[in-house]
Amino acid sequence: MRSIAELQKIVDSATVAKTVFELRPDYLALLIAVDNITPSPSDSSSNQLLQSAETIAKTRITSTVVTEIPEIKAWRETYKSFGAKPKKYQSSIEALTRRAITGTGLPRINKLTDIYNAISVSYNICLGGEDLDAYVGYPRLVRATGDERFETKNGDEKPEKGEVVWCDEDGVTCRNWNWRQCVRTQLRDETTSALFILDALAPVTREKLEEAGEELMQRLGEGSEGLVVAKRVIDVRDGVDS
Repeated sequence: MRSIAELQKIVDSATVAKTVFELRPDYLALLIAVDNITPSPSDSSSNQLLQSAETIAKTRITSTVVTEIPEIKAWRETYKSFGAKPKKYQSSIEALTRRAITGTGLPRINKLTDIYNAISVSYNICLGGEDLDAYVGYPRLVRATGDERFETKNGDEKPEKGEVVWCDEDGVTCRNWNWRQCVRTQLRDETTSALFILDALAPVTREKLEEAGEELMQRLGEGSEGLVVAKRVIDVRDGVDS
């Protein structure tokens, strides 16, 4: 099990390139590193969280369409700015919202994934989870060169040049900012250590972002005695040369 200091080192060493902040100076990333998670299948409590999130999502579209929800619209405009067509590449929150409002609803995968999907939809924030034990080095958000490796179920592929990607020392961990995660670092039923990345653009405020993070930590702690957690918010002042 990692110590708090070890987890803090991970989030403190994460970087976001200045070229990413040039696209969206308002971008905020909340990184939460967690260890000593008790693995669990989906259960009644996680199902209740997902049902609540589905209800919230359906309420949002009573007065507008999905693409005009402000938080989703912000991501669609941002995707366009680096060449990703929103009709082909949907932000994680748009994809989850579309599932939440359909007859099938949000997927039930395992308790860990169910919790973060429910919080993502409830707060209208992009939220992804990575298995820390599969991570190599520290997280970086950069504009891709186009030569990086991205592992899928069907083999390796490469991101587009200029695409915004999360990566570690072994390749891309998430393409198009928060569109699709790689197979290598995806959360599994047996995951006990994870890195959560919460992405926010205006109109999401820092306060709302941190509120979502607090609920995530609370929900994870309810089923995992002795949970170890470290967190950090990255903003435009933290931008680095890529």
